Amino acid sequence: MPTRFTLRRTGAVLRLYGQRLSAFQPNARLYLISVVLSGAAMGVYRLLFNFYVLSRGLVQAILGMLVTASSLTALIAALPMGYLADRLGRKPSLILGYLLTAATVALVVLVPSVSVLLLANVLMGLGQSLSGVTSGPFLMENSGEEERTYLFSFSSGLMMASAFVGNWIGGYLPTWMGALQGVSATSSAAYGASLLVIAFASLGATLPLTFLKPIQSGTPRSGFASLGYIRQNIGLFSRLIVPMLATSIGAGMFMPFMNVFFRQVHHQPDPVIGTLFAWGSLAMGAGLMIAPPLAERYGKIELVVISQAVSIPFLAVLGFSPWFAVSAGAYFIR
Repeated sequence: MPTRFTLRRTGAVLRLYGQRLSAFQPNARLYLISVVLSGAAMGVYRLLFNFYVLSRGLVQAILGMLVTASSLTALIAALPMGYLADRLGRKPSLILGYLLTAATVALVVLVPSVSVLLLANVLMGLGQSLSGVTSGPFLMENSGEEERTYLFSFSSGLMMASAFVGNWIGGYLPTWMGALQGVSATSSAAYGASLLVIAFASLGATLPLTFLKPIQSGTPRSGFASLGYIRQNIGLFSRLIVPMLATSIGAGMFMPFMNVFFRQVHHQPDPVIGTLFAWGSLAMGAGLMIAPPLAERYGKIELVVISQAVSIPFLAVLGFSPWFAVSAGAYFIR
């Protein structure tokens, strides 16, 4: 049974968490609503896009090229998108990024040739890059020092928790769309109709953003101020970027293709894969939400190192286990 000290400690942590959440500013609350809507929509998209491409008879090499195009574009465009976000402002940049993402989801269904799929993934990378580089500064400008860590973690946690809903729905959506059209749940028509639904639903994520109030963020910086700052602090940036680069390359080799892995290696249907992805997203969301109090107690760097290290053995089990239950358990714990 929990001791009285443990109960008091837990109560104090919960009260502190509640105080930090209540300090969120109106702009931050509107952004969080948008995060919920976009996270659910993108949860469905990430689950079904690979299946949609393969259902059109395209080989896995093409699928890898499409996923790479999106990620590589987001990487290359990050710095230019940062300058663009400074020029446009946070609100227009967030709205434009969300609209671009929604439009590309529709484009891959309406014009499904390989060249258009490639173009759509490039546009998707641009939209995600613009939204991604804007969200951090936006949250910084709309939070105080005390609640800032909680806002960042709560935002990420909400996105993963909403992806839980999106993944769960995404597992069944092709079945529903296929039944409406009288086609197989694994046909390109069923997957395409599902993605069109998500394209329209993701437009709803822009609605809360239209109510954002402008925040005066100070004197605009010069176009190459960021590059100058990096040159002056190259050692610090190297220690920050190199570990992230290594882990991102490793995860990028297989995480975008986990749905294909579970279907082709473990022969699981869409509802099972969607449910597994949903619980994985929920676990990540819970981890992100409990991160702030853990970081305050153990330290931010220490928490990052420990959590990254603990995930490594489960990644190995995930890939090499011949049993679906073990592989699924490793995916969830990771």
